[in-house]
Amino acid sequence: MNNLKSCKDPLEVVGCARGYSKEELINNLSRHAKFTPNLIKQVRDIPEVMLRNSGTPTAKRIVRMMRDISGEAYRAIQFTRTEINDRGVLFGVVLLKHQVIDKVLNYFHDRWPQCVICLYNEYTCTTSLINEKGLIREIKSPLKKVVNMISKKRPFMPYFKDIQFSGEKIFETLYNTQNINERNNPRYFKTMIPEYCYKLPGMKKGVERRFTPQNKKIEDFF
Repeated sequence: MNNLKSCKDPLEVVGCARGYSKEELINNLSRHAKFTPNLIKQVRDIPEVMLRNSGTPTAKRIVRMMRDISGEAYRAIQFTRTEINDRGVLFGVVLLKHQVIDKVLNYFHDRWPQCVICLYNEYTCTTSLINEKGLIREIKSPLKKVVNMISKKRPFMPYFKDIQFSGEKIFETLYNTQNINERNNPRYFKTMIPEYCYKLPGMKKGVERRFTPQNKKIEDFF
């Protein structure tokens, strides 16, 4: 009985779920821009306990690659600036070097299932879209051209006409209502919007720069 237990993954035995399983790694590593088929062989050869705990240099590199993938998708979801037209077409620009466009499209589709979502990837110079049925396709055309093409085939939707405003206007209103001098917290602001996020397409000319809190001295509050 003891010999049988010793053959199992210790993390599985104690019920822990730290890190990534081999199945997760095998299914998702191919999304990374630097993926090679040899990585899958390495994943299969390394004990799962080592992979979950980054127990070797190779395991550490593999886990870092997984974090690159999930991190890029998360930033795109959080910081992509979108607009919507009166035909129910939601569109925006992203910068994705890893193959995570489907994750981002599915996120927006779950939030606005009645819309067609179009995202232009500046890294690949392609526009990807997802329709109401959740079907994804990629078109080698500029965003504006794809949005116009899709919009012509869709009926006018009065509901969306009533919410015609730019992403910049939304966030400017948000920051204006929440920008209270006495509550300025530069450290927290930088945590919520790290410096590197300003390189993303929707943030390059965003209003956030104008609302970045400044460090204050205590006498400024008196």
